[in-house]
Amino acid sequence: MNIDLRIEKQKIRAFADLRVWQEGHKLVVGIYKITKSFPREEMYSLIDQMRRAATSITSNIAEGFGRHSYKEKVQFYYLAQGSLLELENQLLISKDVGYLKEPLFSKITSEANVAHQLLQGLITKSKTFINPKS
Repeated sequence: MNIDLRIEKQKIRAFADLRVWQEGHKLVVGIYKITKSFPREEMYSLIDQMRRAATSITSNIAEGFGRHSYKEKVQFYYLAQGSLLELENQLLISKDVGYLKEPLFSKITSEANVAHQLLQGLITKSKTFINPKS
């Protein structure tokens, strides 16, 4: 009995097919859930900043995906990376002022680290198409 166990690579047709976007989206949803428990007086400061930064990560990945040149793509992926670092800073602030307890902080920062690693990989790979070695 000969069984073909080949796994076909799934084609990436939309930004939502990118694993980095999927992990980023999971992070956005987590941030929205976490910030619901923050004090009401933070609504227009820390909550708003965290939600905007998180949303900016996936928005810039999506916009970069839609660009035609790799140079433009990389610019948007770098913007996403900046938003991710901004969010990581805001998570530290949230923990340090007592809005975010350690177990939840560790969980969400672990998710942020996964997204960061995937984004760095996407940037590195995309840059190889800008000036390919002849």
